[in-house]
Amino acid sequence: MIVSPLPYSPPREKNRSVRTLAEPALVPFITQRKGEEAAPDNLVIRVHPSGPRLYYRDENPQRDRPMRGVLWGRCSFNRLDERKMPTGEPQWKLMHPYRQMLTMQRLHCQVCARPARTPLGFIFLTGPRDEDPTQPEIHTNQPPVCVKHARASAALCPHLEKDPMVFLARSAPLYGVHGTIYGLNPQGDVHVVAQPEHALPFGHPNLPTLLATQLIRRISSFRVLSMEELLHELSLAA
Repeated sequence: MIVSPLPYSPPREKNRSVRTLAEPALVPFITQRKGEEAAPDNLVIRVHPSGPRLYYRDENPQRDRPMRGVLWGRCSFNRLDERKMPTGEPQWKLMHPYRQMLTMQRLHCQVCARPARTPLGFIFLTGPRDEDPTQPEIHTNQPPVCVKHARASAALCPHLEKDPMVFLARSAPLYGVHGTIYGLNPQGDVHVVAQPEHALPFGHPNLPTLLATQLIRRISSFRVLSMEELLHELSLAA
């Protein structure tokens, strides 16, 4: 899978397709890599018929607003290896904003970037204490995983503690975005106004001045399973 780069591309590291002995063989597609950096800050706020709106000075609407007109955070792309996967040392705590958006939008696996649908629905993983499974719906920034990489994802991510809460969902509609809200200071300069703890739903009045970094889905019509229960049921359905 080849991702079209955004307008900003800083110098790339040399020879990053060569894996070091310390680098794991499997790195999720959505993981940001060393050398992939946010673009220089060139944000402006202009008057739009609907009110103030955040823009890039050199904006390309097709790439910079990939989801329902929301401005997306720019981040450079390292080159891809022979498997069409990103190269570079993984930054395990970071998700590449554009790759996260692509996999979540298409419901592709966050590890291999291939379709994640299973015969029983979609597999979403969270930390063992992240969510209350008694709630009628769950909001997640984690793209689904495919059958092949469900167990590997649990082992790779320290946050999942090798014992994730597994949501097997028949329905996971798009909900909104997570990001940073900007405004103008008294001098007329663009500055950060707020960094909401929770995602803003599509249609929220603050979206015109928000720079999004994560696409959020709403998990509904789901069952909560252990990893072993999930793999057992999938083997029966295969």
